[in-house]
Amino acid sequence: MLKGIIAALSLGLALPALAESDTAKDAKDNAANAVDSAKDTLHTDSGTAKTKRHAKKSMRNAKKEARHKKNDVKKDVNEATK
Repeated sequence: MLKGIIAALSLGLALPALAESDTAKDAKDNAANAVDSAKDTLHTDSGTAKTKRHAKKSMRNAKKEARHKKNDVKKDVNEATK
């Protein structure tokens, strides 16, 4: 039982160090959007694949906007408390 607690604590402390930064997430999203835009210009895929790709792209963009809004709110709160 003690080994389990120690393992859980070490895992809990290690995970934040492995977390991706918002800048890295934005870079990955921008790269994926560029690939999707390139596939759109080729016009070689079916309707299903295109619809799925557009849904993923809009979800990536929504998540990116949410991250930026969250960071703006954090910055505003920090400035207001100073």
